[in-house]
Amino acid sequence: MDRLIYTASSGAKHILERQATTANNLANAGSTGFRAQLDSFRAVPVVGAALPTRAFVVDSTIGSDFSAGPLQQTGRSLDLALQNQGWIAVQSNDGSEAYTRNGALKLNENGMLQTQSGLMVAGDTGPIAVPPEVHVAIASDGTVGGISTDTKPGPATVLGRIKLVNPPESAMVRGDDGLFRLKSGLPADADLNVTVAEGALEGSNVSPVDSMVTMIGLARQFETQMSLLKNAESNAAKATQLLALS
Repeated sequence: MDRLIYTASSGAKHILERQATTANNLANAGSTGFRAQLDSFRAVPVVGAALPTRAFVVDSTIGSDFSAGPLQQTGRSLDLALQNQGWIAVQSNDGSEAYTRNGALKLNENGMLQTQSGLMVAGDTGPIAVPPEVHVAIASDGTVGGISTDTKPGPATVLGRIKLVNPPESAMVRGDDGLFRLKSGLPADADLNVTVAEGALEGSNVSPVDSMVTMIGLARQFETQMSLLKNAESNAAKATQLLALS
């Protein structure tokens, strides 16, 4: 009897955790450059003095889906979409280097190139500053050029180059802030083969239809676990009645 209770309760608990992950993915179906989080159930046997006849269910976060999302043309000069593999290096709030696929950039009041969330974009030689009255153009290799708008147009002035990296996917881990970092904690080396497309953004790789189907399936699995617990309660009540009669 107790085996049924522990197995069903642990299964229900981890179904709720996976439901939360699926809901988070679905909520970010419209987030720029978002990478879906992947989960998987696995059975863990309970080892004790008796025979190992019990097994708990554990929800394991096995990583992220690194497949590319759809490109959306915006025509905005500070919007970047990474072509194929690669990441944009930014400075996170704790000062460490982190990586994102969200190429929606902006200039703050001091002319520093930042993400829309206010994180500083990392350059090959440090943060990138843009002078006032300058039109920004970003080349495919991440080079940031500025063309003065208050004088006669001339050749662009190189202001810096965005640090683009492409570390192995197996070496990356998602942080609580949604940014990716290397498991080693060290900064990744710049990769000259990573290219970007100006005036476009990469959408989320989350499929709303697949996420909704997964949520429906998890809801049915949760109902099954609850039915098992009700059966265990019913069996315990009947056993109590039989013992009372005897």
